[in-house]
Amino acid sequence: MKKAFHKDRQNAAQQGRMVQKQASLDFLDPAHEWRRIFAETWGTFLLVLVAAGGGAVAAKSGGTVTLGMQVVAPGLMVMAIIYFMGTVSGAHLNPAVTLAFAVRRNFPWRRVPAYVLAQLLGGVAATLFLHAMFGNVGALGGTLPGRDISNGTALAMEVVLTAGLVNTILGTASGARNIGTNGAIAVGGYIALAGLWAAPISGASMNPARSFAPDLVRGDLGTTWIYIVGPVLGALIGVAFEWILKGKPTVAGALAAQGSLDTDDTARPDA
Repeated sequence: MKKAFHKDRQNAAQQGRMVQKQASLDFLDPAHEWRRIFAETWGTFLLVLVAAGGGAVAAKSGGTVTLGMQVVAPGLMVMAIIYFMGTVSGAHLNPAVTLAFAVRRNFPWRRVPAYVLAQLLGGVAATLFLHAMFGNVGALGGTLPGRDISNGTALAMEVVLTAGLVNTILGTASGARNIGTNGAIAVGGYIALAGLWAAPISGASMNPARSFAPDLVRGDLGTTWIYIVGPVLGALIGVAFEWILKGKPTVAGALAAQGSLDTDDTARPDA
């Protein structure tokens, strides 16, 4: 009985190594790179369209879109994106998440610049679309510190919120759950929950691409640093906490971070 158990564990470990090797080969295949970059651009476009668009449409419609609607919509959009393209690029949609996966050693550093550029491009394209549709209304849905909220308070909030988001993403990814039901619901739910209580403080961005794009298009970068520094620091803290909670990076985490085109889903080990 004991020998059979150890044999099963050895077989599972060997299978995991084979899956990781296949996934790494797939990820390094240049034939797939354009798909991954397109996925990050399109996915971030959709996310920023909803996240920034909520504020813009609320201003345009005289408040028909409530704050609750504005903060829940991005969570639902992220949930949908993970379902339809998580296996293509890992559905990062956020430079802070890409950084976290790289620091966690689930994602190769040489791929980081292209992913971040794609995310910024998608965010700017979405904001330009909103500007063309509605003009410079509602600060184009930009994230700003709330009324009577200092920059330091907004920064601290972004750090804490992003640390929680990164823990949610890395935690579900570590068990091959980021691409699937549990990961999509957990990540989307966290984004909505964070916005429901923290949006009046900092805007609950947690995403440099989401905040930078509206600021760039409307020509006001005065508080943009908050939404770059905060998520970056939060991402690093989230990775440190993940090491404390889970230890070394897993095969499943690499699969979730890199996508798994051509990889048999049924062969994925569960940590």
